[in-house]
Amino acid sequence: MIKQYLKIYLKLSLISISVVLLASCSVTRHETLPQQPSAITTTPVIDTSIARQNIYHTVAPGETLWRICQMYDVDVKTIKKVNKVRDVTDIDIGTRLYIPEAAPRVELVTLYPSKKWKYIIIHHSATDTGNCQLFDAAHKKRGWKCVGYHFVIDNGTSGKEDGQIETSPRWIKQQDGAHCKAGSMNERGIGICLVGNFSSGDISPKQMRALVYLVKQLKEYYKIPSSRVLGHGQVSGASTECPGKNFPWKTFRAQLR
Repeated sequence: MIKQYLKIYLKLSLISISVVLLASCSVTRHETLPQQPSAITTTPVIDTSIARQNIYHTVAPGETLWRICQMYDVDVKTIKKVNKVRDVTDIDIGTRLYIPEAAPRVELVTLYPSKKWKYIIIHHSATDTGNCQLFDAAHKKRGWKCVGYHFVIDNGTSGKEDGQIETSPRWIKQQDGAHCKAGSMNERGIGICLVGNFSSGDISPKQMRALVYLVKQLKEYYKIPSSRVLGHGQVSGASTECPGKNFPWKTFRAQLR
């Protein structure tokens, strides 16, 4: 009798172990399902032939301490220490940060997984000067949440370098733009604003290089054909000559190719 009970007990134990193993396999398969793709940040290679130097950087809308450190190839801990920053998540727009031993600034372009972006819309600011912070303040006075563009490319005025690419909070938060109502482009078009008035002046060579670099990154990642890279005034229903009659479309499209 004892042997029979032992046999029955062993069978039941094996069945229990099998059930546990099957349940464990089930959980493991569920937990190892592919994760959603995360954002990626592209950046050109840093030119190490140019000497590092101590600089000051004014925090623009949408910029984080991490992003600023990536721009200048410096350590977050160093910036926190020299600027006495306690909370890296709470840095006010306009704050002037001291960046010791900064490498030449590189242009960061962060790409977020999304199926909504079908067009790229190019604008000019129609002003001689400006930057993302100034446009942000002006657009907030209109009652908007923040600057209406997703990117701003500077022209060397208002404390920014010529050809510098600024990423606005709208892009970082993947929000609709406020740059072109025609054709529902606010909802499906990436808005890029070049600082300058190209109805009376010309785009700078550095701005053109930055624009081509940025547009190429966006085109490739979001599978946007060149036919959908438009000026504001080229959008059906838009009544404007933006980005200006002097914008060099032939040169721009040739460089995109």
